[in-house]
Amino acid sequence: MTGLVVAGAGMGGLVAAARARGLGASVLVHEKGDRPGGSMLLSSGVVWRYRQWERFRAECPGGDPKLQRLVWERLDDALAWLQSLGAPVVAHETGNPDTAGVRFDPRGLTEALVRRVGEIRLGEPLIEPPEGVPVIVATGGFQGSRSLVRELVTPEADSLVLRANPWSVGDGLRLGLARGAQLSEGLDEFYGRALPAPPARVPPERFVELSQLYARFATVTNVRGERYEARTWSEIDVVQWTARQPAARAWYTVPEEALGERVGDRTVGEMVEAARAAGAPVARRDRAIKVEVVAGITSTLGGLKVDEQGRAADGLFACGTDAGGISTGGYSSGLAAALVLGLVAAEAAVGSRRGV
Repeated sequence: MTGLVVAGAGMGGLVAAARARGLGASVLVHEKGDRPGGSMLLSSGVVWRYRQWERFRAECPGGDPKLQRLVWERLDDALAWLQSLGAPVVAHETGNPDTAGVRFDPRGLTEALVRRVGEIRLGEPLIEPPEGVPVIVATGGFQGSRSLVRELVTPEADSLVLRANPWSVGDGLRLGLARGAQLSEGLDEFYGRALPAPPARVPPERFVELSQLYARFATVTNVRGERYEARTWSEIDVVQWTARQPAARAWYTVPEEALGERVGDRTVGEMVEAARAAGAPVARRDRAIKVEVVAGITSTLGGLKVDEQGRAADGLFACGTDAGGISTGGYSSGLAAALVLGLVAAEAAVGSRRGV
C-alpha cells in the first residue's frame, strides 16, 4: 500500500483522495473545516469547459496553455469517472451554447466522493507535512484571508462578501512555499459574483440564487458616479472592478425594458426582485431600477505554480484553487480544473512512491 496525505476535502482534495485509493494507495485526508465539500458544496454544481479550445485561450489569455490544454482534453473522461462513482447528475448540459459539461447535485457529488475516500480528519488542518510521504494540497485558495486579499487583490478586502467557505485562508500557499514551491500568475485576480448589498442578508445556501448577473444590461457606476462597461459574458471583469471601488460597492441601473432579458435560467427582473426581497437597497425612478451591489469573492485565481502532473515541489502536489494560473485573465470552470488536476496529482503522487 502506498501512503499519501491530502490537505483539504473540497472538490480537488476529494477527487485526489478517491483516485489515489482507486490506485491502491492508503490515503489520509486532513480537513480544516467541520465538513467535507469545501466551497464546491455551495456552488451550482456545474463542471464545464469551453467547446472550442481557441475560445478557452481567448477567454483566459494569461493562463498557462499547457495546464489549460490538460483540463480541456481530460475533462470529458473525468466527468465520466465522476458519474461512475454514482455522483447524481441534474443535467447533461450547462445552459450555455459555448460550453459543454454536466450539472451535478453538489451534496450528492460530495457524498459520492466521500464514500470512496475513507478516513477524513475533520477539524484537523495539515500543519506539518510528513517527511518521505507525497502530499497533495487542496485547501481552497486564500479568499478567506482578509490580510492576503488586502495585500494581493484589493485594499477594500474588508468590504468584500466571502462567497465561499470561511476556512480557505492560504494554508496551501504556506505549505507549498515552505517546501520550495513558486507562485503562479494571477495572484491579484479572483472569481466572484455581485451580490445584494447590505443590509441584505446573503446566507451561504443562497449564494447562487442571489447572484446579480445582469451588468451587461445595466449602467454600472461607483459611489463617485464613475461608469464601468461589462466586457465579458461572465461579468468577472465587473466584479473585479467593483471589488476595487470604495467599500467594494457598485450600482446597477437597469431600464424597465431590460427586465425580461434572460441570463441562464433567470430573468433580470427575477434577479432584481431576489435582491429586493433579501433587503438590498433597490429604487425605481424614471422607468429604471437601481440596485446596490457588493462584490462577493468566491475563489482566488492565483496560487502555487504546478506542472502538468500537478507537481509544485519535490514530493508536493497541488490541485483545486491551490493550483493557480489556469483561469488567469478571465474565467473558466474552477470545478473542472479541480477535477482534472485532482486526478492528475493523485496519479503522479502515487506513481512517485512506486518509482513510476
